[in-house]
Amino acid sequence: MANTITKIPFKGTKEQQEELFKAIDVYAGQSGALIPVLQEAQKIYGYLPYEVQKMIAEKLQISMEKVYEVVTFYAQFSLQPLGEYNISVCLGTACYVKGSGNIFDKLQEKLGIKNGECTPDGKFRLDACRCVGACGLAPVMTINDDVYGRLTVDQLDGILAKYGFGK
Repeated sequence: MANTITKIPFKGTKEQQEELFKAIDVYAGQSGALIPVLQEAQKIYGYLPYEVQKMIAEKLQISMEKVYEVVTFYAQFSLQPLGEYNISVCLGTACYVKGSGNIFDKLQEKLGIKNGECTPDGKFRLDACRCVGACGLAPVMTINDDVYGRLTVDQLDGILAKYGFGK
């Protein structure tokens, strides 16, 4: 997953900030407080944008560099927001051999985003994965909890339309 700066403007609320500060207060002063605070922050905001990392650094009195180092080291943390619809395309061997690379490329083109990014409206996020355990249905794509197998590039418009793409 790409961990780059998001193109989506930060839209945190006062309520989220208050919830974050309460979580920080629970862990402040404890050894190893950063990781549980980051976990709570990600639950609150859905990802860890610069603005949230800055609040955490200031409240825990640690450097932004330390916060960013931890966020980018652990795969559980994301600098990109999840979308309303999270699309994952399997690029494992069985799926790739049957054309999932072409499907992934076409989705990047249609959505105007790259791997690990979210559309500017926050509706769709696209990620490549290595295996979803449905090799018999290769190539496979999931959108949230929906699984689409034996895919072709020609089916993408119809599938995306079910989720409001192009409207």
